[in-house]
Amino acid sequence: MAWRAAVADELAERHSGVARRKDLHRAGLTTDDIRAEVERGVWHRGGCHTIVVHGTQPEGEGLMWRALWESTSRSYLDGVAALVTAGLQNFTPHVIDVSVPNNVLAREVDGVRLHRVRDLGPTITPGLRRTRPEVAVIRAAQWARSDREAATVLAMTVQQRVVRPEAVLDRWSRVIASPRRTILDAVIADVCDGAHSLNELDFAALCRARGLPEPTRQAVRQGRNGRVYLDVLFEGVGLHVEIHGAHHMQGVTGIDDALRGNDIQLNDPDVVTLVIPVLGLRLQPGAFLDQVERAFRVARARHGR
Repeated sequence: MAWRAAVADELAERHSGVARRKDLHRAGLTTDDIRAEVERGVWHRGGCHTIVVHGTQPEGEGLMWRALWESTSRSYLDGVAALVTAGLQNFTPHVIDVSVPNNVLAREVDGVRLHRVRDLGPTITPGLRRTRPEVAVIRAAQWARSDREAATVLAMTVQQRVVRPEAVLDRWSRVIASPRRTILDAVIADVCDGAHSLNELDFAALCRARGLPEPTRQAVRQGRNGRVYLDVLFEGVGLHVEIHGAHHMQGVTGIDDALRGNDIQLNDPDVVTLVIPVLGLRLQPGAFLDQVERAFRVARARHGR
């Protein structure tokens, strides 16, 4: 029994607490040996091919190994699962995405979402088999449950340097059809390509559509340390709007904070500045423009206009 435990422990250490039946057999254990340890309650079944050696069920990367072992030998982690494996932090997948070539037989596995794809794209095979980050992030955004989640995973992956912005732009240019084409075109530009991101000119157009006057863009003022450039300024009423690029926050977590902060400032008669994250303007334009409209009315009344 001690020998069995030593063999299984060594394999489980490499795979976050789980071992594959095939590997246990290769190491010298028989089917009866494995069955005996499971029946004693020392090990637990994690599927047809997976044995849980440490604990009672797979956890962490052990879930990823189980997803690959149980689906098919030609499966690859994809989407958020591949990104987490590549180093993405503070984003937990609600399901493990696995992709297989569309002509391969694969088994459905609890907690695993199986995708049959015509082209897997570039992959990484040492360790946990997975698609490369530039492939995985585009698919994660398309498979996300909402536009907000899609923007979050894109922004966090680039901000944490799991993937280079140029690689995302190149991969996105190869995507022919997408159910989120419009929003992803915009968000990928915001996150990866500042030159084509939403800017003060676009914001001015949104203001015109709301019946607001044309603001001054990149207005120059004198600050304590020299010249200060204001993103957007409504001259005459003293209302300043600062548009923060995607690099200002982690994912989209700053959107709600900005809305709350703006609400607080709008209740202060001395407020002169609103902050709008560019991704917030993409995902919740109505909410932010409502605040700009309200702020303009307050500012105009304060200046007697």
